[in-house]
Amino acid sequence: MHRAWLQGTLGCCILALSAMVAAQQGTIAQSILEPNRLPRLDSSVLDVGDPAARVSGAPGSFAITERTCHNPLSDTQLRRRIVDIAVQEWAWFGLQVDDLRGLQPPAEGSTAPRRFRPLPLNPEEVQQVAATVSGYWSAIPNSDWILARQNDVWQQPGGLATRWRDPWSAAFISWVMCESGIGETTQFQRAIAHHSYIDQAIRASEGQAGGALFHAFEPGTAELAPGDMICSGLRPVYRSLAQRKAQLGEGARTHCDIVVGVDTETGWILTIGGNVRASVRMKLFPAAVGDGGHLAALPTNRYIFAHLQLTAPGIDADAWRQSPSLQGLSCNQEDMPALLQELAC
Repeated sequence: MHRAWLQGTLGCCILALSAMVAAQQGTIAQSILEPNRLPRLDSSVLDVGDPAARVSGAPGSFAITERTCHNPLSDTQLRRRIVDIAVQEWAWFGLQVDDLRGLQPPAEGSTAPRRFRPLPLNPEEVQQVAATVSGYWSAIPNSDWILARQNDVWQQPGGLATRWRDPWSAAFISWVMCESGIGETTQFQRAIAHHSYIDQAIRASEGQAGGALFHAFEPGTAELAPGDMICSGLRPVYRSLAQRKAQLGEGARTHCDIVVGVDTETGWILTIGGNVRASVRMKLFPAAVGDGGHLAALPTNRYIFAHLQLTAPGIDADAWRQSPSLQGLSCNQEDMPALLQELAC
């Protein structure tokens, strides 16, 4: 990282100014990569396939060529691998962190508001990440039509300045699970929408989905650990797992992130998710121990309505710091952004 930390900090300031101007003009492209992005690790350090290698072609003509998942691992290795893969992708996109502390939840009966106005994307950056995101889609069975639809979008006048027609956050989660060795859909329902595997976890918690590796809990009623997931609802806005249970099997706009760190004493939860402002980003959630005796995310601009707990042995609460992608990070670097220094050090 080194000098790139300072460049990244300045880049964030420039992006914020650009967003203000774009709110008036609507013409400035949004950055989805930060200058301090890190390369993916050699397979001898972390044996994870490059998602871009799962497709052939170029934007406008991509085709999926590989769908296989990593060989299954033992239960004791599963959480560690999920976290390490998520951290590597976060580092590759530039170690971007969204601080959600102090945000207000949506009003009763409303949909979750957007924090940022979507801007046109930087075509050069889209060119760099298009194969990676296409590779994420490859982890979902029968997803060729998604890529075909996006190829059509890229062939339109807007070209690479346009966003993905279909949100790819569930594709990112599905790819992480596939690369973690969860290949059977009876274990995890890899799908184009989060609600598919949320519902699977709900059924598993009620003894109706044998073999599922995630079980659903009301936030704060079960121990939260790295490798788990937390989920929010956009349309509709769910405030509890019970509300989703009442609509089991129905379509819904939901979003889940992978938990990579928890700190009960400080009161925060760290997650990594995909398609967060067109990137893979970390989120810092404020959290507190609730009536159920366990840590839960407090309401921010969205409510966390579900905790999907992985049925595997736990790992250290600060698992993300131990990921091999971050071993070159030094807390003595003067140009490290204050928020990341707060979290990592």
